[in-house]
Amino acid sequence: MLRFKSLGSGSSGNATVVEAHGKNGVTRLLVDCGLRLKQLDERLALAGLSAELIDALFVTHEHGDHIGCARQFALRERKPVWMSHGTYAAIGAPDLDGLLMRAVHGASIQIQDLQIAPFAVPHDAQEPLQLVCSHGPKRLGILTDLGHATPQVLEQLAGCHALILECNHDTDLLASSGYPGFLKKRVGGEFGHLSNQQAAQIARTICHAGLTHVVAAHLSERNNRPELATQALAVAMDRDVSGIIAAHPISGTEWLQL
Repeated sequence: MLRFKSLGSGSSGNATVVEAHGKNGVTRLLVDCGLRLKQLDERLALAGLSAELIDALFVTHEHGDHIGCARQFALRERKPVWMSHGTYAAIGAPDLDGLLMRAVHGASIQIQDLQIAPFAVPHDAQEPLQLVCSHGPKRLGILTDLGHATPQVLEQLAGCHALILECNHDTDLLASSGYPGFLKKRVGGEFGHLSNQQAAQIARTICHAGLTHVVAAHLSERNNRPELATQALAVAMDRDVSGIIAAHPISGTEWLQL
């Protein structure tokens, strides 16, 4: 069994727990750690977990809402932390006391019963990676920060049974927002963040009967609305909007099981 839960998703911080229930017990991966350490402990507790139950941490890129307390968490709990060479360099190459593990595009990672497939994405970070988590035949795609979907990204996500998909902004809301011009250009650019329309196109392209859970993630609090994101995905996938979830910036999602 594979299940997952967002602990919060948005500019205020991102973190997701992925669990594989296999013959060796339960393997738990924390994807991103963009919270303060106390916040992370509190949200893990609300999820019925504690920090010591996490087996490893994967950091997608160096932006503060994703890196957060990753170093503190790894050192306190003595957990391995996976990230790309570029991400590690971008955060100043801190001493991780032997806990650093290098993630590379296209090189699968096996953590007990959970397999991770990192892949490169176009985003304004040094070497950003997103990932697909697998246990047996079940696949969860995590795609939360990128400016556009390349053919390679779509290939990586093909066949996923669940998807956490960035729906950062509505293009009209962004255009009419109080953001300065340079920030609008950055957010809506080729290396910024996905709009609802771009996310919907991704969902349409990879949609298949076995894709049972879609979570709209990383919504801008100022430039998007949950109903706009979920409606765009529902139309693109020709599905009932009630089957698509928008992750809350603080409470994230409930546990979702494959």
